[in-house]
Amino acid sequence: MDLGHGPRKRILELASIASAVVIWEIIARIINIKYILPSFTSVVTAFIGLVQEGELYRDILASLNYFVLGMGLAIAVGIPIGTMMGWFKSIDRAVDPIIEMIRPIPPLAWIPFAILWFGLTKYAAGFVIFIGAVFPILINSYTGFKNTPRVLVESGKVLGCTRNRDIIFRIALPSALPSIATGIRVGMGVGWMCVVAAELFGVSRYGIGWKIWHWNDLHHMDMVLTYMLVLGLIALTIDRLFRYIVQEWWLKWQAGLVV
Repeated sequence: MDLGHGPRKRILELASIASAVVIWEIIARIINIKYILPSFTSVVTAFIGLVQEGELYRDILASLNYFVLGMGLAIAVGIPIGTMMGWFKSIDRAVDPIIEMIRPIPPLAWIPFAILWFGLTKYAAGFVIFIGAVFPILINSYTGFKNTPRVLVESGKVLGCTRNRDIIFRIALPSALPSIATGIRVGMGVGWMCVVAAELFGVSRYGIGWKIWHWNDLHHMDMVLTYMLVLGLIALTIDRLFRYIVQEWWLKWQAGLVV
């Protein structure tokens, strides 16, 4: 029985979420200590209060502002550098050692420099998110261009793509798009996780990450868990939206390859 398509898929997803909520509520009532694990009902109550006050909207908009800033810069930097490294061997040899030394450094380690360079501004938060997102995009762009099938390149030359620029944009780029899309998707996941760290040092009094630490200091764990769930729901929405855009517009030609 195929549960991968249509209403059956939705039923399976909803049943899974409902089961998790029921288990959560039962465990919370057994423990019966709000500080250790708030119940689902208390989190829902906190969520409704935040929505009615309008505070949640401001926090979401602030976090999305930092995220878009960091992701935009990561895409603008990661794809061109990955393209040049994947297509030109000399650039690969020159840049790869630098990338491999910087890439393992956690985004949290860059927070002191973010504050020094940009101050307590949205640009500092965006920079931390950029550090987290840029390397998955860069590496996947590099892999996509480096693994361009030689038969496509030779076929393009036969059909008139003699200039390197034409080969890159008309042959290598379409071939590398699935890998680039994967890199952006992974980068968005890492970048969104960095939102909490990026807001930790107080670039604003609004933001999902900042509010998690704020309510934790006040020992309101129902509020903490509410913001954590909002963080996860936004991540899910961003991922689903990006996958829809990729499947329906960017890589629609791959639909015939999916079994």
